[in-house]
Amino acid sequence: MRSVKRNPDRLSVLEKSWLVLDSFRPTGGPLRLADVAERCHLPKTTAFRLLTELTEIGAVARREDGYYLGRRLFELGCIVPLERDLRHAALPFMHDLYEATHETVHLGVRDGLDVVYVEKIRGQETFALPSRVGGRLPLTCTGIGKALLAYSGPDLIDEVLGRPLRRLTPHSIVDPQRLEETIGQIQAAGLAYEREEAQLGGACIAAPVFSDGMAVAALSVSVPLVRFQPTRLA
Repeated sequence: MRSVKRNPDRLSVLEKSWLVLDSFRPTGGPLRLADVAERCHLPKTTAFRLLTELTEIGAVARREDGYYLGRRLFELGCIVPLERDLRHAALPFMHDLYEATHETVHLGVRDGLDVVYVEKIRGQETFALPSRVGGRLPLTCTGIGKALLAYSGPDLIDEVLGRPLRRLTPHSIVDPQRLEETIGQIQAAGLAYEREEAQLGGACIAAPVFSDGMAVAALSVSVPLVRFQPTRLA
């Protein structure tokens, strides 16, 4: 459950608590009480009560400058079985990719119509990327996302093509026919490319990771566009 869209007055305590935790996206804090209440569309008294209870169990931490997500959530997140096992299996190969390229290497999985990044090794040069561990981006705007989409089956592809395509930059693909052609190219080549579709000045190449014939994750190498050499990176 990523978000709760029903009337806040009709939500259970658990759903309201999730709303409070989810309001900390994308930075984890700091947030003021008023920020949390506004983002959750909850009365301040309700938001304060939930924040107090979440603080008591370690899911939220309170500091002088506001509220933060608590360490208890980090501890739990690190033991989510699928992501934990994928990270452990992929890290040696990610380090090999990094040593070969000295560029940023990502590992991501699909969650609905987004890619969620579960591991990232930063390149030696500082280059602004919108990705972060635990963060999410649209499938259609990223190399990892497009690799996962291409190998996720016709039902998902039809669902994505039937929805308005999200735009992160002027280069994001928002034409369904063009995206369908791109998916076909990925399926033929086994590789997905992205040029300035998620971040201006950036590019990446990605490949799916299979388990029992299913694409369960994807790996990518991200570089500044001026250093993008598809043949070498492939």
